[in-house]
Formats: sequence, C-alpha cells, structure tokens
Amino acid sequence: MTETDVVNFCMLTGNWLELHSNVEHAKSSLYGQRLVQGSLVFSIVNAMIPFDSSVLAAFYGCDKLRFLRPTFIGDTLWARVEVADLKDHDENHGVVTSKLEGINQRDETVLRCQFSLLIRKSRLDHPGEPPKIQAAREESKGENA
Repeated sequence: MTETDVVNFCMLTGNWLELHSNVEHAKSSLYGQRLVQGSLVFSIVNAMIPFDSSVLAAFYGCDKLRFLRPTFIGDTLWARVEVADLKDHDENHGVVTSKLEGINQRDETVLRCQFSLLIRKSRLDHPGEPPKIQAAREESKGENA
C-alpha cells in the first residue's frame, strides 16, 4: 500500500481523518504512524480474488467484516479465500460465500470477512461481448448451419 493509494482514496472518499492523512498527528496515535483506510484495504483485498465473469453475476454482500490488525503505508497485501458455503438463490443463480482474509508481508491477518457473490448456474458463452459482435456471431452460426 502506497502513500499515493492513501491520498487518492482520501480524495475519492473525502475521508481525510488525520489518522490517515497527517503524519504528525499519527505519530502520537496508538500505532505511531498513519493507517491505510479500512475500506481501502477491503477494496484492494477483495479485488485480488480471481473472478470468472462468465459465472459472476454480482457482488452479493459481506458479513462479519473485521479489521484484525492495522495496515500501514508500505505494507504488501494479498488475499486468501476459501469457499465456505453454496446456496440456491433462484432458478438461474446461486450464492457462493467465502471466507476472505487479507494477509500482510509479516504473515499477519489484517482483515477477515464472509464474502458472498451471486453466481450464474449456467456459464455465459462470451462474457462482456458487445451486442453487435454477439449478433454477428449468431448470424454467422445461422449461415453455417
């Protein structure tokens, strides 16, 4: 996590709490230095999960989110994810819930939550394909039949 990440997130969210943005103030805080915003840590860690857009329909929710240790400027993070539950949602979708953890370079768990995604029961053939390309592909299938 870089200082640029923190400052840009301050600007994007308006979260200019001195614990994130003021070096002198942070020196006298519990951890003696600036902290990376928890919402930024969560955003970065969940974005590290490899998503398959042919089955992913939407982010469904997050439960039991906890920040177990601080994240500092200069820390390196990675994600660890383990599927915990699969449930039906409707005839076309299910919900996959995973245990998501953010781990730093000291092998400390900084974040833990239950992270749920709405997934399709049937894989899309060509996810993200523009409608004109889809139509042309379908038309060419008809011509070759």
